Formats: sequence, structure tokens, C-alpha cells
Amino acid sequence: MVLLSNTESSCNAASVASARVVPVQEDILTISSLPWRVGLQRMSSQPAPVLQGSRLPWYGVRTKSNQERLAASVLEAKGFEHYLPSYQVRRRWSDRTVETTVPLFPGYLFCRFDSSQKLPVVSTPGVVSVVGFGNVPAPITDSEIEAIQAVLLSGIPAEPHSYLREGQKVRVTSGPLEGVEGLLIKKRSEWRMIVSITLLQRSIAVEIDRDCLEATT
Repeated sequence: MVLLSNTESSCNAASVASARVVPVQEDILTISSLPWRVGLQRMSSQPAPVLQGSRLPWYGVRTKSNQERLAASVLEAKGFEHYLPSYQVRRRWSDRTVETTVPLFPGYLFCRFDSSQKLPVVSTPGVVSVVGFGNVPAPITDSEIEAIQAVLLSGIPAEPHSYLREGQKVRVTSGPLEGVEGLLIKKRSEWRMIVSITLLQRSIAVEIDRDCLEATT
């Protein structure tokens, strides 16, 4: 891959309420679903191009370190539909605990645009490249983006997770994540489902009751 220039009783609300935040090192994570678009003021220094249609494909956009929000803001001002999934993390310092919002996929955001007219995207401040193969940007399926959105909107604790190439693919059959697909893993005595963005090789893990799942073909 070349980076170019620029998921009955155990599945109901009770199980959701009993889900626990999974600690990562010393961080305590709680997911919050941010608006798809970052609130900002439209730039007036240059005219915005024609708004991108909502049926255009999603693409992964790689950004400079800690510049995801800058890139999202400028893409917003340019009229592009984008998605920057984020979560809240409490970081412990010696004298205090600070809660902050950070990107779920550091260094990446998602944007709909016409791949034959990607210059306004790759020329955006904070953007490094569009993810793809060879010289062609590679689209990300709507179902993968929708799965990430469903996890965040459910309110079930989730966290970034290393990408898995192998494992049983499953589908949630009931509850707030009904229809979401992912990979099933077991950590200690708990089951988790991995929801991934394949092209970026990035994943998140959400606690799940195995009785809520069915194998997919």
C-alpha cells in the first residue's frame, strides 16, 4: 500500500449499562460521539469549491501529527463532507486529572470527494496525503464508516485496538449494535468485537456479549 501525495436478554440495555471502560495503560477511556462536522467559521479568504455530494465515496486522509482538527476545519470551510471520529480520555498527571478529546484514529480523518479532483484536499493545511494504492486513491466502504459511527453513537465503551488480520468475523444480531460486523476476540474472560477500517489498518474494540453474535460467511 502506498500513501499518495496528500457491530434476548444479554443484549439489551442492561448489558449496555454494565459495559466497562477498558483501560489502556494509565488512561481511562469513555467514548463520546462528536458531530460529523467540526464547528467552525467559514473561511472568507478564498471561495469555497462546489459542495461535494453525499454519495461520493469516502477516502482516508492522512494528516500531520496532531493536525487532524486543523485539516478537518479547513476541509469544512472548503465545503467537503468529512468525519473525524473522536473519544474522550482522562489523563492522570501528578497533581490533577485532565479530560481531553482525541482522534480515534490518530493521523487520519475521512472525507467524501471526487478522486479525480483531489487537489483541493491534498493542498489543505495539515493534510499529508490521500490513502490509496499506486497512484489511485482507494475508497473506503460506507459500511465500515457506518460501523464506526454505530459504535460511537451506541455509548458502549470502546477503545483503539491494533488491527487484526485473522479471526472469526461476526455480526451483532440484537441490541444497539444490531447489524454491525467485526472480528471476535477474547481478552481474559471478556469477549470483544473488533470493528476496523481495513484500508487504514486501524481498529477499535467494543465489549460484547457472545450470545448477541452470529457468524458471517
